[in-house]
Amino acid sequence: MVQRKQYMRKLKKLMDTKIIKVITGVRRCGKSTLLLLFREYLKECGVAENQIIAVNFEDIANEPLLNYKKLHKYVVNRLIPGKMTYVFLDEVQNVPQYQKAVDSLFIKDNVDLYITGSNAEMLSGKLATLLSGRYIEINMLPFSFAEYFELVGGDKRDTWNAYYHNGGFPYAAAIKDEEIRKDYIAGIYNTVLLKDIVARKRISDIPLLESVIRFLFDNIGNIVSANKIANSLTSYGRKTTSVTMKASVSASI
Repeated sequence: MVQRKQYMRKLKKLMDTKIIKVITGVRRCGKSTLLLLFREYLKECGVAENQIIAVNFEDIANEPLLNYKKLHKYVVNRLIPGKMTYVFLDEVQNVPQYQKAVDSLFIKDNVDLYITGSNAEMLSGKLATLLSGRYIEINMLPFSFAEYFELVGGDKRDTWNAYYHNGGFPYAAAIKDEEIRKDYIAGIYNTVLLKDIVARKRISDIPLLESVIRFLFDNIGNIVSANKIANSLTSYGRKTTSVTMKASVSASI
């Protein structure tokens, strides 16, 4: 398992500080695994099992805790008087009004809070409003090439070509079958597009959004404008305006 040293260093520095640690990032970039690695580190440092509370809100077994009051009660009942308790709330954006539970836990003594969420639901501006400046955000990315090479190994040139072709999503790097790997990456793309962008922004013209995203992908590193995108799409028979493009680009990033 790749240790994600860059992010682990940050968590170790922030350990036991009166700050909410918020790990954000695109889906499937390794946020849950990072917290798992950090919990193992805590145990190596002598932290007892009962001092660690971990809740993953993608697990249906934790569905009763999707109510913020029940979540708060669940955690409070497991706090150990006089000892630090490390609380991990994974994909916390699935809990409506989660900030009420998080803020209440934050003000208690001997509670060290770590939460994760997808970029779509936990943007910096929204976090600043919800958590009132009590947090530090650690924005997590998929594997860098160094991390990818640590996992895959082999000839560096061949590995770079594979990384360039497949990207750095951790689980994708472990899939050997190319067809399955492509389907897995396509699944991530569709989930981000449909759940994180279309649903959140209430976009009705999905084909237009996909056209904008393809244009942006094809022009990485180039200067683009809403007018340039509109003209390009119009030339391909997809008549649109720069105003519409501004809205689409805003939704895509």
